[in-house]
Amino acid sequence: MSAWAVIVAAGRGARSGLDKNKVFFEIDGRSVLSRCLDAFAASGLVDGAALVLSESDRSAYDELCRREGACPLVKAVVSGGATRRDSVYNGLRAVPGDVEVVAIHDAARPFVTKEIIGATLESARQYGSGVICTPVIDTIKQITPDGAVTTVDRDSLRAVQTPQSFDYQRIMAAHERARADGLSVTDDAMLYEHYYGGLRLVTAPGAERNRKLTTRGDFEALRTPVLRVGQGYDAHRLAAGRRLILCGVEVLHDRGLDGHSDADVALHALMDALLGAAGEGDIGRHFPDSDPAYKGISSLLLLERVMALLRGKGWRVVNADVTIVAQKPKLASYILRMRENVARALGVDVDAANVKATTTERMGFEGEEIGISAQAICMLTKENG
Repeated sequence: MSAWAVIVAAGRGARSGLDKNKVFFEIDGRSVLSRCLDAFAASGLVDGAALVLSESDRSAYDELCRREGACPLVKAVVSGGATRRDSVYNGLRAVPGDVEVVAIHDAARPFVTKEIIGATLESARQYGSGVICTPVIDTIKQITPDGAVTTVDRDSLRAVQTPQSFDYQRIMAAHERARADGLSVTDDAMLYEHYYGGLRLVTAPGAERNRKLTTRGDFEALRTPVLRVGQGYDAHRLAAGRRLILCGVEVLHDRGLDGHSDADVALHALMDALLGAAGEGDIGRHFPDSDPAYKGISSLLLLERVMALLRGKGWRVVNADVTIVAQKPKLASYILRMRENVARALGVDVDAANVKATTTERMGFEGEEIGISAQAICMLTKENG
């Protein structure tokens, strides 16, 4: 039996807070509208689709087709009407008269699946209608005109979505009658029920994810965060007469690390990792050792400045991991304080600021106790767009 889809995309989407029709919003580089059309095309369950658009969106749709590729399923593009009912009617008129069933779907539901489409079409073939729905999970209160509140039994309630599929001739006739009667409806299921009764509701796996994108929050939740990984390395020579500072903690030892600042090799590696992830160079670029302002300065203070720079560009730290390589001294008793310092500076929980220490089994300059090195890796994130 032949089937078509009417994809309704003519709304303004004022509640989305976007500066354009919400169906042109991109999710990971592909628009809501394209994702919706892709889902119907991939299902293999419909032979064609009539796309309903506002006249003002025609140029945006043409650009979308050039950028993302035109969906071959779309056989007709028609103008929307003054109401949703009018828009659907215009779409139905573009469907060939010999089509047996039609699925009417809101383009703002891009997560529709083959199972959902199939369930509604099959019901329409058997019973004349098939409307996808989900159980109501919230407690529903009904308020009367005088302000009295009663609780509605939610077990008998269903939240109706699209697609709403119907016998084509019956839904077309219902729309014709609704136009003549001036009937105001919120969806096609209400119109069908008004004239024919016996509306069939169906369920299918994944229906709970077939949500309609409506508010700004719906779209913000779809933005894919940008993730960046950075790595850093530093090494300093041990020297007499210097304090040994690692991750802002003074470690008891007979020598400290030599350097222009406090020579905190662990934080230097961490700062390079952070700056590298953000594409901001390294600590030598921001805090050159030729500048007397940084003579003996605490690396914790420098880390605070690095974090201020990153936050100003919208970055936040997901996690960081620092490895200190030293034959001596033993650092186990200092690790927790180090992690707390790092976590505080990065603005993360302690479990997202890992610090560990290892030896080289007396190999290399660390093993010979000539110096100490450190390596660090971090992940940064910020919202895309």
